[in-house]
Amino acid sequence: MQIIIQNPRQNLVNALRQCGYHFERHHIQTSEVSAAKNLGIGGFPRFHCYAKLDDDKNIVINLHLDQKRPSYAGTRTHGGEYDGELVRQEAERIKKLFEI
Repeated sequence: MQIIIQNPRQNLVNALRQCGYHFERHHIQTSEVSAAKNLGIGGFPRFHCYAKLDDDKNIVINLHLDQKRPSYAGTRTHGGEYDGELVRQEAERIKKLFEI
């Protein structure tokens, strides 16, 4: 699910922290930041997002729910949920934090 935060008052990483997410890494090739918000013990399930600034300096967040850790060694494939009730609720929570 995509969320756009227009005219953010802080930088990308701090905006994600305000939402309760922790920084994971910066993907240099795509200029995206990866961040997660753990919901359970052991890191899963968790909300996971890729976020970046668009050409107008708005924050674009692509959000999904990782239900479990990738199950095959050497792959990044996971059981991600991109549009379910929990994802919609989390997107609404984030929007309210920024009064979108």
